[in-house]
Amino acid sequence: MELRFRGEVVWWRGPAPFHFVVLPEPEAERLRAVAADVTYGWGCIPATVTLGSTTFTTSIFPKDGGFRVPLKVAARRAEDVELGDDVALVVVVDAPGDA
Repeated sequence: MELRFRGEVVWWRGPAPFHFVVLPEPEAERLRAVAADVTYGWGCIPATVTLGSTTFTTSIFPKDGGFRVPLKVAARRAEDVELGDDVALVVVVDAPGDA
């Protein structure tokens, strides 16, 4: 499953790295449909994320019925991304039925 969206970089006092992009509702709905099949526990979902020309692996975190995509420090530095920036992300989750 590939999710493409834009969002603001926000700070959340949760697990490091503290900088996240909230998954918009249409994409969150798609992810909720497969979440039970792809989570490795606690609702966390492994994903590959592309920010600009930087690709990294991470885990999407559930929060308040939605999801937050963490942005690794190395990726933010490579792409010169700061808190409050509007960024485009491509998130790939290996979901059942994906070929």
